[in-house]
Amino acid sequence: MKISINRLKQYIELVESPEEIGALLTRSGLEVEGIDDFVSVPGGLDGVVIGEVLSCEKHPDADKLSLTTVDTGSAIVQIVCGAPNVAKGQKVVVATVGAKLYPSEGEPFEIKKAKIRGQVSEGMICAEDEIGLGSSHAGIMVLTVDLPNGTPASEYFEVETDAILEIGLTPNRADAASHLGVARDLQALLGKKITLPEESPLAVEQPGPAISVEVQDVADCPRYAGVVLTDLKVAPSPQWLQNFLRSLDLEPINNVVDITNFILHDLGQPLHAFDADKIFEGKIIVGKLPKGTPFVTLDGKERKLSGEELMINDSKGGMCIAGVFGGNHSGVSDETTSIFLESAYFSPDVIRKGSQVHGLKTDASFRFERGTDPNMPVYALKKAVALLQEIAGAKVSSEIIDLYPVPVQDFEIQVSYGHINRLIGKVIDPTEVKTILESLEIKVINETPEGFTAIAKPYRVDVTRESDIIEEVLRIHGFHQVELSENLRTDFLAEHPVKDQNKLQYRVTEMLAGQGYFELITNSLTKPVYAEKSGYLDSALNVEIYNKLSEDLGVMRQTLLFSGLEVLAHNINRRQTDLKCFEFGTIYQKAEEGYKEGRRLAIFHSGNRSSESWIEKEKPFGFSDIYATVERILERLNIEPSQVSILESAPFAYALVLKLGEKVLGSIGLVDEKILKLAEVRQEVWFAELDWDLLFKKTSSLKKYAEISKFPEVRRDLSLVIDKAVTYDQVKAVAQKAGGKLVQKIGVFDVYQGEKIEAGKKAYALSFHLQDQENTLTDREIEKTMSKLIRAFQDQVGAIIRS
Repeated sequence: MKISINRLKQYIELVESPEEIGALLTRSGLEVEGIDDFVSVPGGLDGVVIGEVLSCEKHPDADKLSLTTVDTGSAIVQIVCGAPNVAKGQKVVVATVGAKLYPSEGEPFEIKKAKIRGQVSEGMICAEDEIGLGSSHAGIMVLTVDLPNGTPASEYFEVETDAILEIGLTPNRADAASHLGVARDLQALLGKKITLPEESPLAVEQPGPAISVEVQDVADCPRYAGVVLTDLKVAPSPQWLQNFLRSLDLEPINNVVDITNFILHDLGQPLHAFDADKIFEGKIIVGKLPKGTPFVTLDGKERKLSGEELMINDSKGGMCIAGVFGGNHSGVSDETTSIFLESAYFSPDVIRKGSQVHGLKTDASFRFERGTDPNMPVYALKKAVALLQEIAGAKVSSEIIDLYPVPVQDFEIQVSYGHINRLIGKVIDPTEVKTILESLEIKVINETPEGFTAIAKPYRVDVTRESDIIEEVLRIHGFHQVELSENLRTDFLAEHPVKDQNKLQYRVTEMLAGQGYFELITNSLTKPVYAEKSGYLDSALNVEIYNKLSEDLGVMRQTLLFSGLEVLAHNINRRQTDLKCFEFGTIYQKAEEGYKEGRRLAIFHSGNRSSESWIEKEKPFGFSDIYATVERILERLNIEPSQVSILESAPFAYALVLKLGEKVLGSIGLVDEKILKLAEVRQEVWFAELDWDLLFKKTSSLKKYAEISKFPEVRRDLSLVIDKAVTYDQVKAVAQKAGGKLVQKIGVFDVYQGEKIEAGKKAYALSFHLQDQENTLTDREIEKTMSKLIRAFQDQVGAIIRS
């Protein structure tokens, strides 16, 4: 959910920076996942000024070009211009040298000093499409202004800038799905009052078409309000409204639709406009239609109704799936002159059914199915009417219809101070408790030394129990202000299942066996010579056996490597050369006091991963094979290493070390020839050893799989030139942070190091798979995500983007 800082300032005084506001909201439970800058004109017209053409002559070497001198305020420059309408004395828009322009179509480009047909040109006189202000390229923009030369074009065109908060809204916080809702939280966090404009009384200006409303099921539609407006003119919205919608990644449509979207995102109340002339017999019926009834939605698709969804109908049939999606027949068009504007409160359950049955997720259904404010419909309706009067010239043609037979009651909750202090873990002063709750518009009545009664308004669908009230106190008081005691303890209601190491080991064993691995079970006793001659084990840490059966079984093993290599040697000597094996086992070492042991998972590859056949030649195992196996294990256990680094020491010829924080998770690599010789193995061996104790400790749950999304995945590729010292893991970490939840998968499909790029550099060709789980991605969303990635690569790893 996107929230505009500029719009928040209409409700509450904010002097804090967007970053400070984001930190406050995140601390209180509205997690701000990112902050984006919005500029109403791409690039903000930086380096573009108002100038005056002082002279204009024909270019000596080109018939269609003019040679001009232009006063840009700071200098008089010569500019070659190809526009047919350029003339002396004009006030024009000039892009100075160094300005970066973002045209309406095509890629951004930078203005440079150049020679055009032998004449120096120091800038560009701009057409509207060249600076992203329109689509016309018929000629340069000629302005009628008295502004001094050099005035920034951003001032003349009133370029608007804003900061947009991206809030990861949790399902319980339906009340915060609007600018007003977020402002209410800031009211409590900052101790400032929000300003909510008072309702304007509506008077009928001229009688219009009579519309009657019948609600057949009050449980599904507890409140239904509406009003008739006439003489309106459907047209593009004013710039301020278009800017607001675009800042939230919404595309403006027309003034009527844009106003309903504005109210939805501003107040959290969805509205719907019907063409009043298309409501058959002037009657609206809120109810259900028989199963199998065909209904054509606004997107032109015919859908068969399930009989469970609530419908807005006229005397002929369906006009709208209530709270979800409008119908094709009754929607507002360019020819519409009168509308019936609907504002309702629907049961979350019935809206959820309608949305799920047809796979339709809209901004309206998102709010209705979580619970909107039953006291908001009429206020929002009046606010929308005032905007339609101002922007579309609408006239009020009926009284407001407001069917609300059984008002939704406030939540009344008994609260004990003792429970507040016990669950929060510290004593909160009763005065602070009351201040916090009242700043959240939760009334406190019937106060006693032991507790009080809290009255929460029905828009707070997440505040119905004592524990909810306590949560509200805690999140505004601040989790960070609850000190940790010397003896940590907690109260909880949920059950926490105990992890079973044997079950987890079985799951991994099952997975490896399914991939063709054989399990090893080897002796924990091994040869002392391995530690003495391997060069990486400390023989002083050997756990020796006092009553040895033989010297070959004289100590406990410190690693699973050598016992596994002995098995490989046994098989290779019997011409079983293609081997994939694994072992869960315990290793042992002396400690400062006594002994220590730990569980390890070892994986071995040796020989060929595919045998020679008429289809293909034999393929030996490589690093990528064993690394892929380790990746699959970690993915299954829902663990991602925090750090991957190169290791070039025994027992490996080369390897990678995986870490979780500061702890070594494991290592993967090619076993050194000296180690193989020590174990009498005569072919290459790839080996991985993972700390199973650490894996078990860090595994919270096994990887869960979800249904494949029905929304299409989009692939975009980038080629980066970076320093050789920059690892792929660094690049991947930057991409995951910058790309956010839309980046589902990142891959490398080419790596180049050679003469065609600078020494000390390498080129990565990366693929990015983008997907939204709830909507089809738009070109704008895709390009915005890719722009974020490009900026992050340039800023954080010094990448050069290859075209």
